[in-house]
Amino acid sequence: MTVTSPDTTAVGGRPVVPSRGALRPLGQDEVRITGGFWRARQDLNATASLPHARSWMDRLGWTGNFAAAEPDATAAGRRGREFTDSEVYKLLEAMSWEVGRVPVGGAGNQTTVALEDQIKELTEAIAATQAPDGYLHTAFGRPGQPARYSDMQWGHELYCTGHLLQAAVARARNGGGHADPLLAVARRAADHVCDTFGPDDRFGPGGTPGICGHPEIELGLVELARLTGEQRYLDQAALFVERRGHRTLPPHHFGWSYFSDDQPVRESTVLHGHAVRALYLAAGAVDVAVETGDDELLRAVAAQFDRTLARRTYLTGGMGSRHTDEAFGDDFVLPADRAYSETCAGVAAIMLAWRLLLATGDGRYDEVIERILYNVVATAIGDDGRSFFYAHTLHQRTLTTALPEDEEQLGFGGGPRAPWFEVSCCLPNAARLLAGLSCYLVTADDTGLRLHQYADAEISTCLIDGREVGLQVRTDYPDSGTVTVRVTKTADRPWSITLRVPQWAAGAELVTTYGRRHVPAGDIVVYRTFAVGEEIRLELPMRPRFTAPDPRIDATRGCVAVERGPLVYCAEALGGDTDLDTLRVDHTVPPVDTEAGVAPASVTIRARFDAPGREAWPYGPPEPDTSHAVAQTKPLDLVPYHRWARRGPSTMRVWLPTT
Repeated sequence: MTVTSPDTTAVGGRPVVPSRGALRPLGQDEVRITGGFWRARQDLNATASLPHARSWMDRLGWTGNFAAAEPDATAAGRRGREFTDSEVYKLLEAMSWEVGRVPVGGAGNQTTVALEDQIKELTEAIAATQAPDGYLHTAFGRPGQPARYSDMQWGHELYCTGHLLQAAVARARNGGGHADPLLAVARRAADHVCDTFGPDDRFGPGGTPGICGHPEIELGLVELARLTGEQRYLDQAALFVERRGHRTLPPHHFGWSYFSDDQPVRESTVLHGHAVRALYLAAGAVDVAVETGDDELLRAVAAQFDRTLARRTYLTGGMGSRHTDEAFGDDFVLPADRAYSETCAGVAAIMLAWRLLLATGDGRYDEVIERILYNVVATAIGDDGRSFFYAHTLHQRTLTTALPEDEEQLGFGGGPRAPWFEVSCCLPNAARLLAGLSCYLVTADDTGLRLHQYADAEISTCLIDGREVGLQVRTDYPDSGTVTVRVTKTADRPWSITLRVPQWAAGAELVTTYGRRHVPAGDIVVYRTFAVGEEIRLELPMRPRFTAPDPRIDATRGCVAVERGPLVYCAEALGGDTDLDTLRVDHTVPPVDTEAGVAPASVTIRARFDAPGREAWPYGPPEPDTSHAVAQTKPLDLVPYHRWARRGPSTMRVWLPTT
């Protein structure tokens, strides 16, 4: 299927607007998060994270690169890495989603007005930087700089353009409309990309390969095609996807897989190489498949993601287990203490899972998104909104230390959260997701509405036949498992409300006007003629539970983890006064809530701490079996993983050795 008509949405935007698929996404004008876990984080994002990111980008000169990068200027004074333009674009996208979340004239108007001013200011600087032929990058092409597209492997020029296109689409869909100046910049940039990298290989003499070392342009081009109806943008995105995997980029010691150039997308069986690159490419391939009707490509990517989830994904939903090249490891190579699990990979995995959900309607992608949201995205940002994790270890052996608030960090792995990194892709990436998070909660299908993620929300939309319907959702999820859905608007004919029962929620119950009944895991459809004020209540049991790893994961064999609802838990030792490496858990005694009704809920297990092992040489005869020594265990409180490293310097572990 080709793009036959433009997406004319100017407000209430959606991150993805496919022209076909099993589900229709709802926009910010149709779904608003009104309270609870995620509203608090959205508000923090608006009041702290966005201004924090802007202040650092100003201070480091990343935004100033545009003001100083007029086409005739010299390259002297450009600051930051070659990809810093993309961070400014992601910040612009996050600001655009925030303007759509709290439109001018609503509550929070002062913040929105300030963001509007910043969007216009940055747009003017970016527009002034763009070359007459549409080329736009501050690190290449001007006097004293490398020539355009002279380093396709590391230059990130098309990568940055992809983020520019996504920012412009977000702006157009959240109040800017089709006449917005940023969209005009994006269209000129996209036209330049198509002219330069088109199907007749007009890139230049010598047959220089026409792909970027970092996928992303594919996503931007498809969404721009959806917005504008411009077929050549979709064609170019499809061409980039097909060009991948033929080893046309120069060799590198990380291998071609690092650049997603070792194997054609259709031929791969699993996501591999650099995690963020692989996930962005897969998401772009799904977009292309949906818009071109290429079901073979769609099935190929879905199968790759399935295998990745089954063999290369951490309990938290984190992806990427190798620090050296930020890459996926081999099957079942998931070391807890060397988990990389970059925040950006979490955001990218949600982008991919969401696209597959919309295309297929398969509810299992809901749980993937939920797991990553609560255990990667929620973990990443500090309580003040001004510090963040780049990587997400599952075992912090050394004590975290406080970092200066005004110092840029060079290292990416391990705690604590840092105010800024030399490579700070993760904060604006998480910020754009959080600002537009309401778009990931609810969809419409042929018969009604489907609730995918649970949060306090107000929903008002039209069904496929034009009937107006509305819902109010109230819940303390994930601290409590009760989700109440109240009908606020309906019609005099039947329609459906579909709720999700997670796989872990054995014993869930559904309460309606017709009584109470047990419901299995999966999608629960309530279909009838509703009345205004009618309520449906889903009760999910939130009992803590032990989780065992696949025995093929060598690094965690003999360990268990604790989960409660969608949350992964961890043992945390403040001040380093407890050696968590000597911890042994009695997994025969079920974990229990420490104090019911207290948020965030902690969980108590039975555990002991063994004496330290050998000092001179760490190998020797097997230790005596002490599994019977249950009496030696004592209560140990665990905290949600997303809360670790917030109370001061600490060590931590998710996987707990058993007694």
